[in-house]
Amino acid sequence: MLQTRITQLFGIEYPIVGGCMMHISGPEFVAAVSNAGALGVLASAMFPDRESFRRAIRRTHALTDRPFAVNLSLHPAIRPIDNAVYVDVILEEGVQIVETSGHRPPEDLFSRLKAGGVTVMHKCVSVRHALTAQRLGADAVTVFGYEGGGHIGELGLTTLVLVPLAADALEVPVLAAGGIADGRGLAAALALGAEGVVIGTRLLLTEECPIHPDLKQALAQAAETDTRPILGSLRNQMRAWDNAAARKVAELEDRGASLEEILAVVGGHMTRRMYETGEIDAGVTACSQAIGLMRNIRPVAEMIRGMVEEAQVVLRRLL
Repeated sequence: MLQTRITQLFGIEYPIVGGCMMHISGPEFVAAVSNAGALGVLASAMFPDRESFRRAIRRTHALTDRPFAVNLSLHPAIRPIDNAVYVDVILEEGVQIVETSGHRPPEDLFSRLKAGGVTVMHKCVSVRHALTAQRLGADAVTVFGYEGGGHIGELGLTTLVLVPLAADALEVPVLAAGGIADGRGLAAALALGAEGVVIGTRLLLTEECPIHPDLKQALAQAAETDTRPILGSLRNQMRAWDNAAARKVAELEDRGASLEEILAVVGGHMTRRMYETGEIDAGVTACSQAIGLMRNIRPVAEMIRGMVEEAQVVLRRLL
């Protein structure tokens, strides 16, 4: 059923990777995605020290006997991240798959992971960066289009353009990300040359997603026009849901506000507050333009299975 080099590489049932989402992709949610036949990805940056990260990995192992990955963030962060510490734990705890995302991965980081027998994928926003990741030893590369939610970079390249360019240029398998939320998107990505997809925003509207029900309901009513790029002034552009907090950030950027003023609105403590309390304007959350395609809150397994079944119908119709 839709077997590709990605399903073979990761040992998963479906060519789908659950996008890593800060404050969301903890052990329980990651295990739910993996148990559904996709690849769950644990957000290492959620855990402030070696031992809390170790406990999270062990908890994930206890909740699923299927493959899962760990994300190592290379994006700028308020709290400096020493990924070397996370790599120590990854190797000690037998994690088999690692995703890096953001800036160019350090060669020594890739070397340590590869020497430890870890399968590595890298997420980026251009073919040039994808080729660098392949040269450094990445086993797969995700190309992330501008319509996606989260860190979209500064180039403005869309998934529809990035995927075939990357598929033509790379020898390793390509994952498509950005604006993919249903089986039609999965089928389209495969037709463009990808061998799997990464979905993030679609997972927000699942029963297992650990965000407040009021926020899920608000997102279920959002349109494809209800997102906006922010943080371009900080060279860390992300696409967010267009709520009051995101509009406030845009206003602060327009008037040249200080970093401290912007962080007071966009900081992780405000996002966590929104996720926990359902105050839908309290913080900023990453959100794809594909939010306009999403209306139903479903169990993760049902959503993923339905996505695959729809993709199969589409592909059969096109043959």
